[in-house]
Amino acid sequence: MTEWRKSSRSSPSGGNCVEVANLTGNIGVRDSKDPDGPKLFLDAGDWRALMRRIKASEHDLA
Repeated sequence: MTEWRKSSRSSPSGGNCVEVANLTGNIGVRDSKDPDGPKLFLDAGDWRALMRRIKASEHDLA
């Protein structure tokens, strides 16, 4: 069974949360409010690149 983890920055009341899972050779990402919905799968290099871009505020929606 896949173990999904919610972001440590998620609030207990829900909201816009993502969950991630360490899969063999990939990282899975899903919406915590829709666990049976679509999932995004990235290889480790793409995951690291995405995290760098998010931390650099390249994906801010505000």
